Amino acid sequence: MSEFRIKKRIKKVTVAGLLSCLMVLLVQCKNAYSDNVQLKNGDLLFVTAKESGLSGAINNVTQKQKAASFDHIGILEKEGRKIFVLHAAPKGGSQKQDLKDFIKDQKEDGQEVIVYRLKPEYQKTIPEAIEKANSMLGKPYNFNYILDETSYYCSDFVERAFRKENIFKLEPMTFIDPKTGKTNAFWEEFYTKKNLKVPEGEPGCNPNGLAGSDKLERIGNY
Repeated sequence: MSEFRIKKRIKKVTVAGLLSCLMVLLVQCKNAYSDNVQLKNGDLLFVTAKESGLSGAINNVTQKQKAASFDHIGILEKEGRKIFVLHAAPKGGSQKQDLKDFIKDQKEDGQEVIVYRLKPEYQKTIPEAIEKANSMLGKPYNFNYILDETSYYCSDFVERAFRKENIFKLEPMTFIDPKTGKTNAFWEEFYTKKNLKVPEGEPGCNPNGLAGSDKLERIGNY
């Protein structure tokens, strides 16, 4: 075989190899981002729970399904090209936060954001819910997790925003550890320090309960 033909064959093999590598990379990139979603106004952003501390304690007594393990929730609002998250958080209370900052905060804490969306027949409730959520901004965070009209916690904030249309519902709260059948030790100490009785059976809500609503559909990770 001539030197010219050998070089030509090597060139073909090299090009074919490069094309093959590019195809693999494209497939990998597609898979890596396949779970990304196109956000819509009124989407609900759920934050995955940690295994310890307050986050773990919340999840311990509220988790209802393996696919839902959350300790925070916010409502997404689109204003032109700007995107915000309306939510109630320990730092800042009821607030309107830029989406990028919201995502950054969760990532820094090692938590992920999962997007849920109201099913088509309930989408009409979103404009009024967002208006209601905006009217509640500026209120302090409710660190007692006992419903009142002067402060809100995260799921309480979202439930109130959609309350007029009965999208979510309040349920009797429980602080019982499902493994022991007794009040979770974290919550026992938590309320003792506040000189309060554990509000077992009092009306309330939590992120896992809201995620379990049949009016929502899980869209994917953001």
